[in-house]
Amino acid sequence: MAKTGPIEFIKQVKAETKKVTWPSRHETTVSTISVFIMVFIASLFLYFSDQVIAWVVRLIMGFGL
Repeated sequence: MAKTGPIEFIKQVKAETKKVTWPSRHETTVSTISVFIMVFIASLFLYFSDQVIAWVVRLIMGFGL
């Protein structure tokens, strides 16, 4: 593989950047909201899973309910 100089590398990066299809503002907003919703759901799941596991461990160890 041939090595390229820094200037040629910058030119190649600019050419590749022009080929990128950038998301619209609406797509970015919808994606961001979707991520926040999924993080919230995952955090609820992990919280309740942790509570159930802690309850089971306390039950097994004999610390009561």
